[in-house]
Amino acid sequence: MSAEAVATRAPERPALRELLGRWETLIAALILLTFVIGQALSDQFLTGDSLYTGALDLSEVALMALALALVVVAAEIDLSVASVLALSSAVMAELWNAGLPIEFIAPICIGVGALCGAFNGLLVTRLGLPSIAVTIGTLALFRGLAYVVIGDESVTDFPQYWTDTAFASVTGTSIPNTMVLFAVLAVAFAVLLHATPFGRSVFAIGANEEAARFSGIRVKRIKLTLFVLSGAVAALAGVVISLRNSTAAANVGQGFELAAVAAVVLGGVSIFGGRGTILGVVLALVLLGAIQKALTLAPGVSSFWVQIVTGALLIVSVLGPNIVARVREARARGPRNQEEGA
Repeated sequence: MSAEAVATRAPERPALRELLGRWETLIAALILLTFVIGQALSDQFLTGDSLYTGALDLSEVALMALALALVVVAAEIDLSVASVLALSSAVMAELWNAGLPIEFIAPICIGVGALCGAFNGLLVTRLGLPSIAVTIGTLALFRGLAYVVIGDESVTDFPQYWTDTAFASVTGTSIPNTMVLFAVLAVAFAVLLHATPFGRSVFAIGANEEAARFSGIRVKRIKLTLFVLSGAVAALAGVVISLRNSTAAANVGQGFELAAVAAVVLGGVSIFGGRGTILGVVLALVLLGAIQKALTLAPGVSSFWVQIVTGALLIVSVLGPNIVARVREARARGPRNQEEGA
């Protein structure tokens, strides 16, 4: 082989090694493994109906995870997203009872969600409160407000056109319409995070907030914007789930915040901020959806295992990157120690 050929092929190895070492590659491999195991557990796993219902059931969590990913990259957290979803559903029910059309109700609900996000953001940025404490509090507050708005009642008489649209799939496919909405938002958030100055500022804040502030980044304004986005998207998810299930109520979405956080962290977004990709979050959502569907279809498996596995994956996804980082650091330190000893 000539020297020119070697020079041409040499750079490919580090690139391949880097690709194989990426967290997203590991998630993709786990998805394939889950598909194999899922089909082995039930021959219904890879059917069109199974993939359709699996994607449909994950729609709202998927929507919330997109905006939540940006919040976590900035080294913050929003645990109130599922309660904002419930409040949006309750407001939707009340406005529908008041005679407003869905075309007016949906933007109002999204606006309510944005206000909830702004409330969280102001407490974090203006009062300097930790976001985990703030959003644990508003998790209860917003859910309580949902019950104040509608009580224990539910509304089920939404227009059939909208409920059919939210429940239907793209013509000729097993792709739910809600997943089309998710795909559009995923592209939008990916561009925002990875291809704009705003996204670079989000990464800078998550990596080192003080350094970002000294470099001229308006940290408080950006964090407030992220919380507003998180609230608005959670409220959109509330509209979607109300139409998809043909039911608006204050008790919808309970526990969704755990699944959303699990998807974000499992997707490789560092819980300490400064690192993560929207692609990783999307792949993590596919993995979570596949695991949930496999466990649901598996004979003799309790539905509680879905919660157990979700919690276990959340713990592993936090521990995994830290362990890998420590191993790499130890390997890098080894040669230096040998050189010093020599």
